[in-house]
Amino acid sequence: MDKNHTASVLIDLSAAIVSVRGDQPVCLTVPDVSDYQTPGLPFGPFYPDRHRTMEIGLRQWVVEQTALDIGYVEQLYTFGDRGRRSDGADGKEENEHIVSVGYLALSKQCPQPDQWSEWYKHFPWEDWRNGRPDILNKQIIPSLETWAGTDELRRLRLQQAFSFTDKFCSNKSGPNKPWPNKPWNDEYVLDRYELMYEAGLVWEAFADGRQKEKISAQNGIAMQLDHRRILATAMSRLRAKLKYRPVVFELMPPAFTLTQVQKTTEAILGAELHKQNFRRQLAKNELVEPTGQMSKARGRPAELFKFRQDASQSSNLPGLRIPSVKSRNF
Repeated sequence: MDKNHTASVLIDLSAAIVSVRGDQPVCLTVPDVSDYQTPGLPFGPFYPDRHRTMEIGLRQWVVEQTALDIGYVEQLYTFGDRGRRSDGADGKEENEHIVSVGYLALSKQCPQPDQWSEWYKHFPWEDWRNGRPDILNKQIIPSLETWAGTDELRRLRLQQAFSFTDKFCSNKSGPNKPWPNKPWNDEYVLDRYELMYEAGLVWEAFADGRQKEKISAQNGIAMQLDHRRILATAMSRLRAKLKYRPVVFELMPPAFTLTQVQKTTEAILGAELHKQNFRRQLAKNELVEPTGQMSKARGRPAELFKFRQDASQSSNLPGLRIPSVKSRNF
């Protein structure tokens, strides 16, 4: 063992707790105690002498910080990169190496509304419900193009993550011909954030000491530590899982309309879905059943449904088989 390496390792447990409020997906946040005052996810250290498991430790921190008793939880990913707690402004080194274990949790309700943050405020380029976000063409893509330069690997990553038709890379169709335009992949949330971080287009790159100057453009609201990276991972996981497991019903009240299910699904995906195709999928997979009641909302009453009780016991339930969002030309 090298005695010169004396840094200790601390394990942090962080929770991306997701719900849907109206037509907006939201995540539960806690105030930042640092000078930057950026929001963060509920988190705390794992103490082996106090926490029998990491999940127990996570639930304890969430209750202490938010008073929310979370239900469904799954582990996302373990982040071990250096830089989580360095200070980009004065170049301080970390006293400890932080390993962050991220979790995804779902909540049907949003108690204490002021503690919940709309996730598209942190990732405005991910919401395609009103068409291609302007921030992509006007701000993000030009900056990424400049960063990529003539580096073919960087430009390929840009093309794959952002569905960008690159006019400068060579491919099988011959030199200096454009790559074919690909559909926007709604599951590449983390890939896109990682590219922007590497290119220095998000504030966290400065906070981690990876660049000397702050970015001039606000590419979404920053989060403390690596919490925006954890939230991006949660978004990717949830968007993917919607397509092979009916987890959308973990976000629904006991009785709901089919429109509510569709709007919740669209909110998570950041995409508009075809109404009739969506309802055919629900009927085909036999995921819901009528309650015999009608909604009391204003306007035309709608039939109320519930998640099938026998379906909830099955381990082989299909997802919604939702196609990816189609990209538009730059």
